[in-house]
Amino acid sequence: MMFRLLVNITFLTIIIRGLYNKKTQDTSFTFTYYMIGIIVFFLCFTLKKYELDIGMALGLFAIFGIIRYRTESIDIKEMTYLFIVIGISVINALANKKMSYAEIFGANIVIVFAIYIVERTVLKRKELKMLLKYEKVDNIHFNNDEVFLADLKDRLGINVTRYEVSKVNYLKNTADIVVYYTVDEQ
Repeated sequence: MMFRLLVNITFLTIIIRGLYNKKTQDTSFTFTYYMIGIIVFFLCFTLKKYELDIGMALGLFAIFGIIRYRTESIDIKEMTYLFIVIGISVINALANKKMSYAEIFGANIVIVFAIYIVERTVLKRKELKMLLKYEKVDNIHFNNDEVFLADLKDRLGINVTRYEVSKVNYLKNTADIVVYYTVDEQ
């Protein structure tokens, strides 16, 4: 069990610190990814000792689904990395004696390599985010989307791809927004 846990943590570190954090420069999900990976590993490894039927497996995924819908929304990329972390942990925990350590390492390496290739080739543009306070609340209206984006691009001088309005204060005529923008990779 400890060897498989070490393998799991090693590959989680490669994925989380080596691929995700370097690409997004966002460490806010690092703790979450590690803890979910470790807990899923121990949960699956422990439950593997018992005879599980399809109902128990579906119930386990239902719990994860409920947790997902009861928390705040996260970007699809973070959700994909969460699924990868859960998948890697399940693979490392549930591999049985019919599967050699070489096959476990091979599966982990293929997943890491696939992430690396997709991040480096398919996603050539790097998306970053910036938190800012915006003082023209009248521009933040669903009918003024083009005006608002043009104003942000003029003010910031960056290629704004999307935005999220987190809080609007009509008394001060300000809004807290998260601006997502792209930069080309070197």
